[in-house]
Amino acid sequence: MNKIISVNAGSSSLKFQLFEMPSEAVLCSGIVERIGLEDGIFTIKFDGQKVVERMPIPDHTLAVELLLNALVKQNIVASLEEIVGVGHRVVHGGELYNKSVVFDDEVEKNVEALSDLAPLHNPANLVGYRAFKMELPHARHVAVFDTAFHQTMPQDVYLYPIPMEYYKDYKIRRYGFHGTSHFYVSHRVSELMGKSIETLNIITCHLGNGASIAAVQSGKSVNTSMGFTPLAGIMMGTRSGDVDPAILTYVMGKTGKSAQEVIDVLNKKSGMLGVSEMSSDAREIEDAFEEGNPKAILTRNIYANRIAQTIGSYFVQMGGVDAIVFTGGVGENDYGVRYDVISRIAKALQVEMDIDLNRAVRGKEVLLSKPNSKVQVWLVPTNEELVIARDTVDCLGL
Repeated sequence: MNKIISVNAGSSSLKFQLFEMPSEAVLCSGIVERIGLEDGIFTIKFDGQKVVERMPIPDHTLAVELLLNALVKQNIVASLEEIVGVGHRVVHGGELYNKSVVFDDEVEKNVEALSDLAPLHNPANLVGYRAFKMELPHARHVAVFDTAFHQTMPQDVYLYPIPMEYYKDYKIRRYGFHGTSHFYVSHRVSELMGKSIETLNIITCHLGNGASIAAVQSGKSVNTSMGFTPLAGIMMGTRSGDVDPAILTYVMGKTGKSAQEVIDVLNKKSGMLGVSEMSSDAREIEDAFEEGNPKAILTRNIYANRIAQTIGSYFVQMGGVDAIVFTGGVGENDYGVRYDVISRIAKALQVEMDIDLNRAVRGKEVLLSKPNSKVQVWLVPTNEELVIARDTVDCLGL
C-alpha cells in the first residue's frame, strides 16, 4: 500500500486529500483557508472526526507544516516517510502537456513560464509544490494539469477566428479547464452505463461558482465552453461567460474604466451576482427563486438557457449524445437548475427526466432520466482528487 496526497493549492487556500493506494481509501481530507491573513482556518476530517483550528497562517509553507504535523499528531500516519507521492493540481499546461507528468525541474520552469496564461493560478500551484517539496524531500511529485484533457480538441474548435499571428506568437487559443473533473465524470458514467467509453458521446456539465461544459466523444474532449481563460463560456457565479468583446471598449468609453477594470467587472461582478444584484451563491438564488423574486427568476432563466444552448451545439457537433452528466457544487445539489436545463432541451433531444427523483436527490450517483428517454441524464459527483491520486500512482510507477 502507498500513501498519496492530492493537493490543490490556490492563492490563499490549500485543499488536500490523503489516499491509500491502490485501494483508493480516503484517510483524511481538509483545507487551509485564508492563507496570508491573521484569521487563517485549518480544517481536517478523518475517521468521522472534524478538527478546526484558527490562527494566523502567513504563507503556504506554514500551511503545509500544519497539515503534515496534523497527520502525525492525529495518528493518520505513523511517519511522514509513509507518504511516497504528492499529486499537484496545476491549472495551466498550455500546449506543452496533454497528460500528467512527473514534477521535475524542467516542468517547474515550464509551469512558471506558463504563468502569463494563468496569473492567478499557476504561481499559487508552484508555491504549493515548492512547499511540499521542501517538507517531504523523500517523496516524488506529479503535476496534473486542468487543461490536459482538452488537448484532444480539433484545430477548428480550439482556434479563434483572429489573426493567426496571435496564435503563433502568443498562443492565444481555446484551452478549456476543469479537465480532471470532465475526465472523471465522463469515464465514471460510462462505467455506470456498463458501456465502453469509446462507444459513447457524453456531455459533461461541471456547474459550480466556476462552470464549464465539455463534449466528450469516444473518451476524448472535442469541445469545451471555457476558452483562453476561465472567463469564457456559460454564465457563472461572478463571471459573465461569453459576451460581445466590443462591450469592453464601450464600457471603457462610458465609464472611464481601464481595460483591466472592465475585465475585473466581468470576472468578479457579473454572472449570477451581476444579474440578480443580490448574490453569486446559487443557493441564495434558489431560495429567492422559490419565493418568486423576479431578479432571481431572470438569473435562473439566463443561466439555464446558456447551458441548454451549449448542450444543443455539442449534440449537433457529435451527431447525437448518449448521456448528459451534471456535476460540481451546483450540478450535484441544485435540482432546480437541473430541471430547468433539461426542460429546455427535452423536446429536441427527446429527454424524459424523472422529476420526482431529480427533486429528491443530491450529491450521489443516480440516473435521473426515465427508461424511455432517448438520452440518459446522470448526476455524478466529481472526484478530482482521486484522478490526481491515480495519475500520481501511474506516473511514479507505484
